Amino acid sequence: MRPVLSSWLVNALCLTAHLGSALQLDITSPDSIRSTASVVAYDMMSYYTGNRTGDVPGNLPAPYYWWEAGAMFGEMIEYWYYTGDATYNDEVKQALLHQVGDDNDYMPRNQSKSLGNDDQVFWAFSAMTAAELKFEDPGTGEPSWLALAQAVFNEQASRWDTGTCGGGLRWQIFTFNAGYDYKNAVSNGGFYQLAARLARYTQNQTYVDWAEKTWEWYAGTPLLNTQTWQINDG
Repeated sequence: MRPVLSSWLVNALCLTAHLGSALQLDITSPDSIRSTASVVAYDMMSYYTGNRTGDVPGNLPAPYYWWEAGAMFGEMIEYWYYTGDATYNDEVKQALLHQVGDDNDYMPRNQSKSLGNDDQVFWAFSAMTAAELKFEDPGTGEPSWLALAQAVFNEQASRWDTGTCGGGLRWQIFTFNAGYDYKNAVSNGGFYQLAARLARYTQNQTYVDWAEKTWEWYAGTPLLNTQTWQINDG
């Protein structure tokens, strides 16, 4: 059974309706919420060119970044889940599978010049959302959504670096990219979220341990002020 429209979706649409005067939203009406969400989804997908002949599935055109595309497709899965509108499902599925890379870990070679742990984890979030919300299965011969999220987790866990700052993930994955010597909030917060979601989904204690370890490290660094809960980036 599909759930009642989430407060997240209602709140997001309230903000959108406030910013865009052309949208009329009645938050007490499920039909109005679905109708407004449809307009927003259509507008967002109008930026996407990866479904055009000669373009690359999963990519957004400049000036948008690769991680933003990953985040967008995750939101489109939630749009389908909460509204029941499957209009964009084929494009979303194609994009999420096209960008997995040679090792099914969301590290496509054409992104290596700027690929950070935070970029990679946004695509893992979308794969995790697909698993959690039971989005259409990838198909025969393709890794499952859960397997894709787990692959990213396993790689990022292997990058946990105790050589500086007592732990944490570096911003960049490759040594030749600017920012490799930098540990940022998004990469580590993203790893924490992925571990926590995998723990909840699989009930595997290993993920629980990593989530707790990451949180304890994170809360003990200048990245997070545990008195004000202000997050500092790096």
